[in-house]
Amino acid sequence: MSPTRKPDVCQPTGTAELPMLDVYMPMMKSAAIVSAARMGLFEALAGGALEADELAGRLAADAQGTRTLADFLVALGYLTKSATRYANTDSTQRWFTRAGQIDYTPGALWTHEAWSMMGDLSSAVVAGTPQRSLWDTMRDKPHLGPLFSRYMQAFAQDLGPDLIAHVPVTDRHARLLDLGGSHGLHSIRFCRTYERLNAVIVDMPSALTDTATTVANEGLSDRIRLHPANLLDLDWVQPCDIVLYLSVGHNQHEVDNRRVLGEIARMMRPGGLLVIHDYLAEDPLNAFHAAFRLTLLYETGTRTYSEEEYRGWLREAGFSAVSRIDLNPLEKGSLLLAYR
Repeated sequence: MSPTRKPDVCQPTGTAELPMLDVYMPMMKSAAIVSAARMGLFEALAGGALEADELAGRLAADAQGTRTLADFLVALGYLTKSATRYANTDSTQRWFTRAGQIDYTPGALWTHEAWSMMGDLSSAVVAGTPQRSLWDTMRDKPHLGPLFSRYMQAFAQDLGPDLIAHVPVTDRHARLLDLGGSHGLHSIRFCRTYERLNAVIVDMPSALTDTATTVANEGLSDRIRLHPANLLDLDWVQPCDIVLYLSVGHNQHEVDNRRVLGEIARMMRPGGLLVIHDYLAEDPLNAFHAAFRLTLLYETGTRTYSEEEYRGWLREAGFSAVSRIDLNPLEKGSLLLAYR
């Protein structure tokens, strides 16, 4: 299904420039979508169209306030309006409700939390590093960790089919190591698809809080084991056939990536496969990749890396036959497949 393009509300409707549209409209667009997610507006419409008064009642909100927000969401392409009834668009139903394919509502809720953090972006730019990392902030605000985990789970659900489609698991592959696997969804999907696989998930103890329950609910406790550890401590080293290094590299400094990839190569059995997912830096960076690199500057003090950098590290570690697969859309990232 081809996506319906949403209107670009940052562009003026006439021929003259209006520079503040680029400042004002993105703020209001994000505020409206995030507010709708926090109020449960999209979820309230998941069962079908509602009159404005009825929608307000479901939200325990003022009718005029609800109508004002809903009208802007119509202009943004997130809702439709027929007479006085509002409904989710197909895209909103698919991505921001539990009735859809994947519910990215946790991502919208995370954006609400990130707003206050990004207000101090300039200090990270001046210093070249964050005053406090995202992980430090999560320790101070315990509610952030579970919310961020739910956001990453939604992305993992979205990425999962791409991994199964592009990662060539063979009869020789029996042991999977999922580095930074937190939620466990990738290990679960691979073990469900390939009954011969067993998996070990490595992540910080705080990231594995609910993983055992998730694995147990899938009936895979006998095939998926958890290994709570700091990835950089390297105490997870053990023989394996497939290693997943998914959305991990951009949170590490170059020296740490090189060290981890070297250990992976050392323990991997002949014919083993390393699967890397990341947002590979090109020159010039596209808008999304440039924004993500700026986010990393503030959150972790790290950056995205280019395909050439990854290939250099992989050659140094002893990997061969490296191939690249760009996902659709490219903002979803790319895969690098490397054999030992």
